[in-house]
Amino acid sequence: MKKTASLFLVALFAGVITLGSYKLFFENNTITYSSKEETPFLKTNSNINFAKAAALNDIDFTIAAEKTVNAVVHVKNMTTSKSNPISGFFYGFESNQQPQIGSGSGVIISADGYIVTNNHVIDKSQRLEVALNNNRTYEAEIIGADANSDIALLKINVEEPLPYLAFGDSDGTRIGEWVLAVGNPFNLTSTVTAGIVSAKARSISNRTNQSFIQTDAAVNPGNSGGALVNTNGELIGINTAITSQTGSYVGYSFAVPSNIANKVVSDLLEFGRVQKGILGISAVNLNSRFAQEEGLNEIEGVYVAGVEEESGADAAGLEEGDIIKQVDNVKVSKFSELTGYLSAKRPGDQVEVAIERGGKRITKEVTLKKQLSVQLPIMGLTVKELSKKDEKIYNTKNGVKITNVPERYADYGLRDKVIVKVDDNEIDNIEDAKSSFSKISRYGRTSMTLLSKDGERERLIFQ
Repeated sequence: MKKTASLFLVALFAGVITLGSYKLFFENNTITYSSKEETPFLKTNSNINFAKAAALNDIDFTIAAEKTVNAVVHVKNMTTSKSNPISGFFYGFESNQQPQIGSGSGVIISADGYIVTNNHVIDKSQRLEVALNNNRTYEAEIIGADANSDIALLKINVEEPLPYLAFGDSDGTRIGEWVLAVGNPFNLTSTVTAGIVSAKARSISNRTNQSFIQTDAAVNPGNSGGALVNTNGELIGINTAITSQTGSYVGYSFAVPSNIANKVVSDLLEFGRVQKGILGISAVNLNSRFAQEEGLNEIEGVYVAGVEEESGADAAGLEEGDIIKQVDNVKVSKFSELTGYLSAKRPGDQVEVAIERGGKRITKEVTLKKQLSVQLPIMGLTVKELSKKDEKIYNTKNGVKITNVPERYADYGLRDKVIVKVDDNEIDNIEDAKSSFSKISRYGRTSMTLLSKDGERERLIFQ
């Protein structure tokens, strides 16, 4: 009994010691630590943050959306797949032709039914159908298209005036400005997404000099040809492209600026094709070894690598080595900004070009001229219109002069020769050359009749 009582007292005493130790060393330390430690956050001015939040909440997209959704249409490109001739050979019948429907968007730009969209939306169409936001459908006619700018103009015949959007001034658009993208992604009609202008004069291909507005408003397949508008509901771009490994939106998209689209539409209506006002200079590829070795990739402006003979730049006195800093009132820091601004100009327009030469700033008045050179499809030859000097040297007023040759044709001695005939087609100018070369089959034979500086005429056959 005594032994049991002793064990109980020992256990009780040990418990008291343990509880007291915990209170003394652990619980008191925790309270002390918490009370002395400073809060690890910086203090902020709550009034400023609330003011900013209120400003963002004050942005109203509803008016712009209401203006836009009824002016954006659903464009359906209807084609028919070709029948399979092999089935006819083996089985005695041809497989049925399967209808195929491509889907995109378009923007009504006049009350009488003119619609602007992308060229790739209507390309190779056999029939075009346009559905309005009220679900009424019309068959559309192609008025004209330009593959370089990826802009096409359609027309539908309507009985009553349609809601439409007027072109805004894309040059006045600012980086960080709120915009809405309206279109028909994945056949979901009248879809509105919001974002900001992420960049301007963005080039997305080394093969073209296109200049895009970049935005983070969500754009997906089916949005092509739809409207990019500002918060006032002004049309500042035609949604055109996304860059994505998945084929869907990954955070940014691209639109043709409205000033370029407006000029293309006007040219298609008035002339049937785009009239390009060319400055007449060539620029250095800033990613090339030469540009990096010479430090040209660090220049803010456009380095003039060459001046085209008899061009507007040549007549105004621009020289190789000049750095273009500004055109009219638009500052220029890269080539895509220069080409983007000039894309809205026509031959005969005058621009004021500010250049840096030898550390001095000089201003030149340049009259833009029509395009004098072009890279031909299929073969990739670069040709130019004949100058007065060329006409005397080659003793001809017709033809185009080859100025650059791809490596695969380097051994044919084509450079500086004049093409006067392709197959049975006479070549008078670069437009003739473009048309004839676009019809060449990659798998057929093509003949070219050429003139040399010696006046010799030769005929080459390419296969």
